[in-house]
Amino acid sequence: MELNRNQFFMLGMVLLLLGLQIREVDTYVLTPKCTRLLADKTGHPMAAAIEAADSLGVSESASVTPHPLKPPEWLGWSLMSIGAVLILHSLAMKKPD
Repeated sequence: MELNRNQFFMLGMVLLLLGLQIREVDTYVLTPKCTRLLADKTGHPMAAAIEAADSLGVSESASVTPHPLKPPEWLGWSLMSIGAVLILHSLAMKKPD
């Protein structure tokens, strides 16, 4: 499948706005449910501790602490620059028929 002008523009806008959001937000805090899902999928040692706590009847909120994520500064800048390049590229392309 070949991407046309509108698809390049839309992808560029999404990446540009995602980069802006990452630059503006300092830290993302995952919910206990999301932290548990990531621990299960990545095989983190915390997954075994969560399963042990569940077998003992400890509530989920007490066994899983929210996990903060701090994205690196370069990530927002790189997403914004890639988005800007895609937008400019889309404007240089011919219009779809």
